[in-house]
Amino acid sequence: MSRHQLYVRGLRDSVPMLVGIAPFGIIFGTLAGVGGLSLWQAVGMSMFVYAGSAQFIVVSLMGAGASAVVILLTTFIVNLRHVLYSATLQPQVQGLPQRWRLLLAFWLTDETFAVVQRYYLVHGRQPLAHWYWLGVASALYACWVGSSLVGVLFGQAVPDMASWGLEFAMLATFIGIVVPLLRNQPQIAAALAAGAVALMTWSLPYKLGLMAAAFSGIAVGVLLERRQAANPHDRSHAGAQS
Repeated sequence: MSRHQLYVRGLRDSVPMLVGIAPFGIIFGTLAGVGGLSLWQAVGMSMFVYAGSAQFIVVSLMGAGASAVVILLTTFIVNLRHVLYSATLQPQVQGLPQRWRLLLAFWLTDETFAVVQRYYLVHGRQPLAHWYWLGVASALYACWVGSSLVGVLFGQAVPDMASWGLEFAMLATFIGIVVPLLRNQPQIAAALAAGAVALMTWSLPYKLGLMAAAFSGIAVGVLLERRQAANPHDRSHAGAQS
């Protein structure tokens, strides 16, 4: 496929995520406006920070009068999960020029990772696949910034929009993307373990439950894969099930 075809395919494959991002962005814009940020401050945060959960936390901490140090440390902890994302995708971009890697790193979000990683799992490594990544990332970025703007503009006109539960669209979208990729026992067990730990640790501060869930899922998946590697019979049985 050509660069243009890969870019357009990335735009198209990002559509399901747009359905989840738009309500999330609107909620952020609403909360940012209520929290005292101007239109340009709220939209600027979405443009230059571009980290949904971190932006929500920043708005909350600013409203509580937290210091800059507390805000920076909290957002750092929340975004540690991106280390896992970048480590997973690093082999796919290691040969790209630095300007490409910097751009794709800035646009690496939960949603981008979900769509792009699925593409690599299905199609493998391709010389021009970064154009697909660019299509996905640019669409999601435009949606996040645009929906944040909508939230600021209409937040005051529609009271209590944040309590409507619109963020459920994001969860449903992630489930729809991840579940079809679970094709063997280690993957299924890793997903179940991560989900169970996430439920048990959801009340931890600074989104630490998310990190605990991620590391738990990784540990279970690696353990089972090593066990299958040591037992050919289990490996062949798991392959027959996938």
